[in-house]
Amino acid sequence: MNVKRVEALVRQLLIELGEDPERDGLVKTPARVAQSWKFLTEGYRQSARRVINGAIFKAESSNLIIARDIEVYSMCEHHMLPFFGRCHIGYIPRDRVLGVSKLARIADVYARRLQIQERMTEQIAREVRKATDAEGVGVVMECRHLCMMMRGVEKQNSVMTTSSVLGSFHANAATRAEFMNLALRKA
Repeated sequence: MNVKRVEALVRQLLIELGEDPERDGLVKTPARVAQSWKFLTEGYRQSARRVINGAIFKAESSNLIIARDIEVYSMCEHHMLPFFGRCHIGYIPRDRVLGVSKLARIADVYARRLQIQERMTEQIAREVRKATDAEGVGVVMECRHLCMMMRGVEKQNSVMTTSSVLGSFHANAATRAEFMNLALRKA
């Protein structure tokens, strides 16, 4: 990302909005916004393989593993407004498990891009399966979208839930139900 170019674009946007980019409160805004966007879109400059960084371990576990309530923050690709919420990731390993923090890092790789929740849910599930060769993978995301809350229909309490189930989670209703029950259980 060309930070200086983004700064110039933000400065021009301020002018288009009717603001004076030289006024006291806005002088440093273009630089701050450019740095913010650099962080919010760092997923374009990352790969899941790199963030996993070899943290795949041999294990004799063949039971369901779930990481719940992983915070996610992303940007809607339609309005470039934030959406945020929780991601629940579960998988049944064959003989390899991921370091638990790597599940959150995989979610961040895809969240820190312009996104739609539906695609992000699928991308996370596929990446966990690819990294572990898991028998089955399930991902559920529950997010609030500012494009629904602060503009448009202005529905403050709406939550969008998406899921992606692969392998045994897709093929076996009991496995899928166990994952959904545990992932969506209120603490």
